[in-house]
Amino acid sequence: MKTGEALWPGAPLGFGLGLALLTGALITGCGQADSKDGASPRDAAQTGAGSPSPSATPPEDLCTRIVTYWSREVLTGDTYGDYQSMGLSGRQYEILRKVVDAARAEKKSKGAQAAERLIDREARADCEDLYRDGIPSGGPWG
Repeated sequence: MKTGEALWPGAPLGFGLGLALLTGALITGCGQADSKDGASPRDAAQTGAGSPSPSATPPEDLCTRIVTYWSREVLTGDTYGDYQSMGLSGRQYEILRKVVDAARAEKKSKGAQAAERLIDREARADCEDLYRDGIPSGGPWG
């Protein structure tokens, strides 16, 4: 072994990487205290203070989106209809079945565009009804 040579190949790189990681951890862990309440920027980020949070999507809107999407898929035959794989609750699946049945009849009598409009209307109305009094209890399948 020559003088000044590292004991292990790559040791200087490993040492430098370790030092960079340690420095990064120390920098992100230490924040300046806020002059008003003594909270650090890290505390504010964890509690959401100091920045407005995005508004949550109401459950009736999420229900409408997912029921509308899967109703169209079922109507065109692009799915086999397992509610769990669709991410639907039992009640949402009941809405989907009702909407698809009505859309099939509408498609036969008035065409595909009329069926699409019916899906939009019925999914919205039924999902709003489902969530009218808040989130229904009954667990994830409720």
